[in-house]
Amino acid sequence: MKRIINPWRGMEGYRCFGCDPHSERGLRMEFYEDGDRIVSRWKPRPEFQGWVDTLHGGIQATLADEISSWVVFRKFQTSGVTSRMEVRYLKPVHTSDDYITLHATVARQRRNVVDIEVKLYDSHGQLCTEALCIYFLFPKEKAHSEFHFCDCGVEEETETPIEPSAE
Repeated sequence: MKRIINPWRGMEGYRCFGCDPHSERGLRMEFYEDGDRIVSRWKPRPEFQGWVDTLHGGIQATLADEISSWVVFRKFQTSGVTSRMEVRYLKPVHTSDDYITLHATVARQRRNVVDIEVKLYDSHGQLCTEALCIYFLFPKEKAHSEFHFCDCGVEEETETPIEPSAE
């Protein structure tokens, strides 16, 4: 697995709720490339509860949306916007879990529209949430000029704490 380099890290005005590593209230997600899929391991925090020890469904949807955008950044080397999203909550996700793991892959592409499948696993490897995110891809010129997208590269092969979950 290779850690994906955040191209906006340190940029003035960058405050993404999902991936800004310095956001006090944000999710601070990090991403890895593992073949065709993008992976994130994330530590739930109590302030993201919807019910006692249960991760809020809106936070789960945000995690799925964010990892989907990183599929776009890395696999298509551009940016885009979420057009539509469907989420299926299969099992509760507990905020007391040490971590959760998300996997995202391209399911289908039609011109500038991409379907991205996301799976969220608890720390025991049990599938808890599935999402399908439909993304509209921007032309690379627009991504560069309007969204400061430059390149979404990876570091050299690295040992990561991400363990594969059951699929």
